[in-house]
Amino acid sequence: MERREGTGPWSRQDGLVAAGAAAVDLVGFTVTSQLDRGRVPVAGCLIVVAAALFLLARRRAPLPVLAAVLAVNLSLGWFSSVGQHYGAATVVALYTAVHHHRPAIGAAAVAGCVAVLQFVHPGVPGPSGYECAANVASGLFVAGAAVTVRRRQRDAAEHRRLLAERAVADERRRIARELHDIVAHHLTTMQLLAGGARANLDRSPETAREALVTLEGSGRTALREMRHLLDVLRTDEEGGEGAEGGTTAPQPGVGDLDRLVEESRRAGLPTALTTDGDPGALPPGVGLAVFRIVQEALTNARKHAGRGARADVRIAFAAHEVRVDVTDVTDAPAPVRPSVRPPGHGLMGMRERVALHGGTLRTGPEGGGFAVRARLPLPADRQEAYA
Repeated sequence: MERREGTGPWSRQDGLVAAGAAAVDLVGFTVTSQLDRGRVPVAGCLIVVAAALFLLARRRAPLPVLAAVLAVNLSLGWFSSVGQHYGAATVVALYTAVHHHRPAIGAAAVAGCVAVLQFVHPGVPGPSGYECAANVASGLFVAGAAVTVRRRQRDAAEHRRLLAERAVADERRRIARELHDIVAHHLTTMQLLAGGARANLDRSPETAREALVTLEGSGRTALREMRHLLDVLRTDEEGGEGAEGGTTAPQPGVGDLDRLVEESRRAGLPTALTTDGDPGALPPGVGLAVFRIVQEALTNARKHAGRGARADVRIAFAAHEVRVDVTDVTDAPAPVRPSVRPPGHGLMGMRERVALHGGTLRTGPEGGGFAVRARLPLPADRQEAYA
């Protein structure tokens, strides 16, 4: 079902439809009046325009608009002997009424429209049987077009919804696999540290103590990442598959941003990287989220920014959060570049990652370009380390 665009009483599209219907009906009324009476009544022209103006509210009140258009057009019988017919304003009003209401109301609208055009004709003779059949056929044709378009729009909306759900599910499984790899890596490290501590317990107690301290930190990190992993799996019906097939190789993090920026430059997008603060012992899950956000933002910039664009990546490490800002701007003329970035699955993936860590994400046009700004909070133990 259609939705009115904009925040005013009517949209620009409604205005264009009303103006187009008025123009078509004016041409028809002018031609028929000139042929019928040898002149064009000014009052009739005003009535034609008045009927079309009701279309401005067609999506807010479809049935009242249809009734108003029919009522105003009835008075045209005093200015022309052609009689009632399906003018452009009537067709648009009937189409909108059928499109926006359930079948029973749409059928009643068609029957009412045909009845008015068939039996109410002030100042002119009643229509013939041929005209009656034409009125019925025209009404059914308009109703059929409205039903067909509504069904296709509903199917398209359902298809988009399914694609979005599938993209979110795929991204959750991907995040689950990556977090599983992080946990597996830390557990492997813990196993090696425990073995080293046991071997040095008698020969070098200090070395064993350092290994145990490192082991404690790795265990705390693995436990936190495991909680994140379980949060992802709980929100994914097929999450059990997401944790299979993992490896013990560490996932990329903030240390790989230089490589990511260099790849972006080689791909033809001049990219600058600025970091503020010390990442320190950044949780691997947060570091992976930072890497993926920058990666996806730069990919989108290469796709949509156009020729002559450049990107700026800024990462700020604070005691309580990590701030990620990726902006792109182009020197190309405004018409070359759309003002709104087309939505895609990449932004969904960013939102999933940011939401996983309890952060915030803001994306949209900014300063003649496009900006991705993410805020990822850090765990309490990390904040205490900075204090």
